[in-house]
Amino acid sequence: MPREHRAGFASACQLKNPSGTRMLEETLGGTGNISSHHVEFVVAPVTSTGGAREFRQSMVPHPLVHQELPHEPHFGIYNGRLRSISYARGSADDIYWRLRRSVMLSHTGELPTEIRGPDAEAMLDRVFTRSVGKVRVGRCSYQIACYPDGGVAMDGVLIRLEADRFWYVQSDGEFYGWLRAQATGFDVEVFHPDVWVSQVQGPRSLDVLAAVADDGLPEPFNYFDAARVRIGGEPILVTRTGFTSELGWEFYLEPHSDIQSIGKLIWDAGRRYDMDTTPAEVTNARRIEGGLLFAGSDFDETVTPFEVGFEGLVDFAKGDFIGRCALEAADRRCRTWGLTCAEGTPRHGRTLTGASSQVGRVTSSAWSPTLQCGIAIIRLDDPELGTGAKLDVECTDGVVRTATVCELPMYDKAGDIPRGRAADSPEFPGVIA
Repeated sequence: MPREHRAGFASACQLKNPSGTRMLEETLGGTGNISSHHVEFVVAPVTSTGGAREFRQSMVPHPLVHQELPHEPHFGIYNGRLRSISYARGSADDIYWRLRRSVMLSHTGELPTEIRGPDAEAMLDRVFTRSVGKVRVGRCSYQIACYPDGGVAMDGVLIRLEADRFWYVQSDGEFYGWLRAQATGFDVEVFHPDVWVSQVQGPRSLDVLAAVADDGLPEPFNYFDAARVRIGGEPILVTRTGFTSELGWEFYLEPHSDIQSIGKLIWDAGRRYDMDTTPAEVTNARRIEGGLLFAGSDFDETVTPFEVGFEGLVDFAKGDFIGRCALEAADRRCRTWGLTCAEGTPRHGRTLTGASSQVGRVTSSAWSPTLQCGIAIIRLDDPELGTGAKLDVECTDGVVRTATVCELPMYDKAGDIPRGRAADSPEFPGVIA
């Protein structure tokens, strides 16, 4: 979408259901607690009526959102950006299997922040719990930041573009102001570079990149590598990353780029492999299967990295970092697990019951076409509970069913699929590759 059309497009958002109440209560599981975080939108042209414009909050769509519009997407708000949540047209199961067996394109709401300057590495080493000095130029690193009390502030992918220049591609949530505050005393700049992120994911994803890049696949281009390629003569950053537990790559659209030209070339190359766009509800099932946690849902500032299985992201061998003292004294036991339910999908936010008492809650859920059952990520009150425990949970159809606690990831435990070591997928539902 041309840049000059973005503002009008973003301001033309209306409630999916103008009455709002029924749709919102269904979204919240019938709790009646209506939160703006759960509002969904469709995009339609409207006539401006004037009024107090200073009270209007911008919700900007992805510049390639027009590629999704034939599917009649419903949008949610992610980092102040519109992100497609579901499609009114098409089958979610069909999209899921095309992602697993071929390739799909997802326009995300991920928000890059640039940190650059002579003290960029030192400042980021203070913020993040893993060593930044070990991240070479042209590499990415999954990094979390903690508050002084050890609570998780944010997760995201750190890309080292140059020795003193980084992008931190954060998940949804407030982090930018806090990150800027940490820059005090360091010779750095922290700012939004106005970059948009899309991901091409699935077994044929690298075939798409090889076809569209002017010089073919970059060499090397290993898992969590970053590289500059040219597409139609335009330089563009690509990374071997994603949020689907599939083989894939992401591309970053910068303000100086010919975004529409790049988008069309990638689209045309992908269509040779039947590539189409996918909403968040489809990638959500894959990321739960793969044990990828979602900020603000599966974890937030009330939990430590250890409680959500992030112990491998905390490096006490490095120097000081924010939250270190609290984490050194924290309980190291994990309270975050997977859950499978044979006959239904556990309802997000519902409590888990064992022996007639509450023992935890559902933090994410979906139906798994691969496992042919409902799946969830859960947080348990008692860290001694674990794999094999039988718990009761309300499902999306209102029926309470017995579900089983399992490990995360639910399969491909070594992460062979996104690393390109195993690109095959189940031929039949319920058969795990």
